[in-house]
Amino acid sequence: VEGDGSKIYVSCIAFRDPICEDIIEAYQIPVNSFADKCICFVSHSPCFQVLRDALEEIFVLCFSPAGCSKPLWDIISHVVSNVPLPTPGKDRVLFAIDNCLLSAETPPKEWLPHADISFQPLVQCLDVDKLIQLFTAVLLERRILLRSNKYTLLTLVSEAICHLIYPIRWQHVYIPIIFSSGVDYIDAPTPYMMGLHSGVDTSTVTMDGVVVVDLEYNRITTTEDIPPIPESEHSFLRGEILKLLQPNVVAIDYMKINLGSMGDYSLRTATKSWGQDHDFQLRLIFLRFFAQIMSGYRNFIDNALPTGFNAQAFLKKRSRATNQPVESMLMIMQFIETQGFLDYLERCNNAEEFTNNLLDKLQDATGRGQSPLAIFPSHVADPEIITIADSEIEGSEPGNRHCYKSFPANARTEEQEEKRKSILALVGGASKQVPSSPAVRISGGPKAESLSPRERAAERERMVLDIKVKLQGLWLRLLRLGATEDPLSSFEYGTILALIESDAEGIGGSGFVECIREHIHSGWQCRLTDEQFIAVKELLKTAITLASSRDDVSTIRDALEVSAEMYRKDPNNVQDYVQRHLLSLSVWEELRFWDGYFEYLMENCSNKSTNYVTLVTAQLIVMATHMAGLGLPDIDSWNMIEKIAERNNLGYKQLIKLRALLTHLQQLRVGYWGVPIGKGQPLPSYSMASPRALDISDESEQPAEASVLGRSWVHSMFSRDRSLRASSFNRASDTKAGATAGKTDLAAAQKKTQTNMRILRGHTAAITALHCVTRKEVWDLVGDREDAGFFISGSTDCTVKVWDPSLRGSELRATLRGHTRTVRAISSDRGKIVSGGDDQSVIVWDKQAFKLLEELKGHDAPVTSVRMLSGERVLTASHDGTVKMWDVRTDTCVATVGRCQSAVLCMEYDDSTGILAAAGRDVLAHVWDIRSSKQMFKLQGHTKWIRSMRMTGETIITGSDDWTARVWSLTRGTCDAVLACHAGPILCVEYSPSDKGIITGSSDGLIRFWENEGGIKCVKNLTLHSASVLSISAGDHWLGIGAADNSMSLFHRPQERFGSFSNAGSKVAGWQLYRTPQKTSAVVRCIASDLDRKRICSGGRNGLLRLWDATTSI
Repeated sequence: VEGDGSKIYVSCIAFRDPICEDIIEAYQIPVNSFADKCICFVSHSPCFQVLRDALEEIFVLCFSPAGCSKPLWDIISHVVSNVPLPTPGKDRVLFAIDNCLLSAETPPKEWLPHADISFQPLVQCLDVDKLIQLFTAVLLERRILLRSNKYTLLTLVSEAICHLIYPIRWQHVYIPIIFSSGVDYIDAPTPYMMGLHSGVDTSTVTMDGVVVVDLEYNRITTTEDIPPIPESEHSFLRGEILKLLQPNVVAIDYMKINLGSMGDYSLRTATKSWGQDHDFQLRLIFLRFFAQIMSGYRNFIDNALPTGFNAQAFLKKRSRATNQPVESMLMIMQFIETQGFLDYLERCNNAEEFTNNLLDKLQDATGRGQSPLAIFPSHVADPEIITIADSEIEGSEPGNRHCYKSFPANARTEEQEEKRKSILALVGGASKQVPSSPAVRISGGPKAESLSPRERAAERERMVLDIKVKLQGLWLRLLRLGATEDPLSSFEYGTILALIESDAEGIGGSGFVECIREHIHSGWQCRLTDEQFIAVKELLKTAITLASSRDDVSTIRDALEVSAEMYRKDPNNVQDYVQRHLLSLSVWEELRFWDGYFEYLMENCSNKSTNYVTLVTAQLIVMATHMAGLGLPDIDSWNMIEKIAERNNLGYKQLIKLRALLTHLQQLRVGYWGVPIGKGQPLPSYSMASPRALDISDESEQPAEASVLGRSWVHSMFSRDRSLRASSFNRASDTKAGATAGKTDLAAAQKKTQTNMRILRGHTAAITALHCVTRKEVWDLVGDREDAGFFISGSTDCTVKVWDPSLRGSELRATLRGHTRTVRAISSDRGKIVSGGDDQSVIVWDKQAFKLLEELKGHDAPVTSVRMLSGERVLTASHDGTVKMWDVRTDTCVATVGRCQSAVLCMEYDDSTGILAAAGRDVLAHVWDIRSSKQMFKLQGHTKWIRSMRMTGETIITGSDDWTARVWSLTRGTCDAVLACHAGPILCVEYSPSDKGIITGSSDGLIRFWENEGGIKCVKNLTLHSASVLSISAGDHWLGIGAADNSMSLFHRPQERFGSFSNAGSKVAGWQLYRTPQKTSAVVRCIASDLDRKRICSGGRNGLLRLWDATTSI
């Protein structure tokens, strides 16, 4: 896509071609070696099929035994220079490539835009509901990421969905294929449509808000809700697509009604295999959808308005016509605010564009009761035939044929030829000084161009064998490197890595794994030095990653097995296996791989005469060993083993044995390398020793007891209640949280009874902001006010709601309407509520009368943070990188008190000192003194987005996506400590005022307590939560924590009595789990805590608030 939005279309063919002799000599490459080559046509016209046909003819002509009548590049030059693009609807261009005649033409302007692709891949990859969901997301300009293991499929689906939204045009970033080097672009905040190979790892990328479309598994995932299409239009769209895709299902209905000409056309297309008629019919269905949902839009075009469209009047008219409230039209409200709709309105003002507007023609035809096909010309004149004469080459003799051994290079100028010779001479001279790599020698034989298919296959087998011999020699030399040599910078490591990465067929990767296996079978002890360990680990990761992209299960399986054999001795003389460091690869999370591995084990079992149950159990034990060796979470491992066991009709007695074995293996693993932290890179030795260092004896880090989990599971298996027995085969996420907590905290929690839980209903969409009115905010000389303890929520339904927990059954006090897009931030003081959202506005509300006071306009992007200050002031931060201060009394922006280079994600302000701190996507923490109007520091150290911040006294604590938290000094502007023990982005940081400790929560579900006396160190780890920790709120004696898996926990710190002896151990570790409620299945977006009243409230993606009141028996 060019900068002006125009597209360049490329059609290509890849093949293997013999390497030139001068390159072989210069680089000392084996004789008869082949290299990957690609020929492609580039055009501004979307004529994929014509370009593809031309490429195929050129390729066949080059390698034809009969040769071609003219030099190949003269033929190519003639096609490129003399064949014009056809005029739409007027002419057909005929041209020849040697003796093959080809044609090109495009439809007239009165028809749908030219799309020389098939829409069949789109409807084959996604079912009807998923297709409509993707269509809606594209229409609303969300961030779209397509995933597939076929590059061609990514391009076809991207182009198809762009044609289906006609007459709307995609206005944002469009990259149908983005390679692994550009995976960081996924973090872009603006709308985009990208295609990424499914083999590329995205675990390090923040996917919040991204609509991920998995074309291989018919799956769409996103963290933000996509508003549904209105019911009437949705029913029409779904029904028409089903008629096209499943004609046999609805054929009997066609026989009962009078379909008219449109139905006859559908029936005719249904009787044929998928072709151009089906493509046209599918595009027409979506055009008819636009005609319905935009019915009467022309009456509301008003050029006097800034947007050129009276959206409120249009929505009111639609509300009256459909008897639906305006609030229920969230999808349409968002659609008419998109850049695509505004671009369409601008094009409507163009007289030429308006004349050929098919949408307007279709609406007029529908109003007159005509068939939708009436909008297209009934008679199209035959196109004018334009024949491009064949070129005549001067000096060419009739009957002279040109034959090629390889695809010829383009003609070079004398200067280009001299430069090429100098480069090859320089490379040839340098290669004589460097020891050459072991050559892959292929025995003599006939030339490549004269080989038969059988001879070519035999030659390829010899080449594969020579590559494996070369890898075997390099592998042995890698193991013989001295202690002072670095394997990662050695010739052997670089050559093996190049062979693995450069071979598209996977010969290098599979050959490397096979030579390790053979070395193990020959009696090798499998012990590696620390340097060799790192090199082998990286090589195996690369081989597995590339094998995943090729769906090469056998190579992945072999790599899994050899990684379980190789090890090194760590500082505590414990064997650390390579397999443990492969957990970051996503292939281990796929049930498909383990299904294939189980089948492989069954097929290759040496003793198939044994009992079938015993045979299946033995292979599942092997799988469980590998899962534990990788470090997969216990629940995920058991879920996959359980499914495979059920498919093979394994009895419950064997299941009990397998469950006990897996638990035992997990205990052994935790005993050596600590609590499993989920997917991510292995922790360095200083953060989690192997085994645990002798000077650490915290009970919370001991291996989890399996007795609670085992007893409850076995009890359910032998229970007479069949429902309990059936549920025992499901994933027990609740037991996981209890089993991984410390024994002391778990015992304390089990003594408590179930606490009070309430569901607050009112929002109609996902909750995106939640604020608790604390005692500090509203306290005055009279004492606590009535609104202390209120919760205030904001949602994607554009409303702000105020909740009073003291009114059971009628908690909702007020609904505040004023925002036009999602509410992102809320704050309050004694008399006012302030909220900010994606509509770039900040609204101030009267807390007593619950009415809108002021609307503050000034930001150029969504507002991310708001803060009420003393003196009727408001502090706001936005994605536009600015922090602004407002005077509520005058409704004006007093000053832009801070500027960042990118979006601001978190902000802290000390009203007593005037110190402001803000951070976000520019990876810097900015500190200003707004009273003196100067910037104090730019704190640099993080390498990725900063998402959380806490300021206390002279210290700032920041948490980042680079998996670290940092402690900064405000007096010196330096980093005092780096807290690096998490395996995921740190989403929340908190300062504990009672013990001066630090608490961090991460997306790995881990909570870490840090002591800040005599140097910062981690003194306690908790794994109560199985998803991202979103909120940590600490008071003097109470601590509230909430996570994205809808789990909450409340901690208590006992007060020290006067005159008592203080604990000689850690103060931070003194937090004790008071109680945690039963978790329910919901995805949580935000959490707020009221520690004064022991309440925690969570806002879910389903629009519900879950209020937990833990005041019972305190």
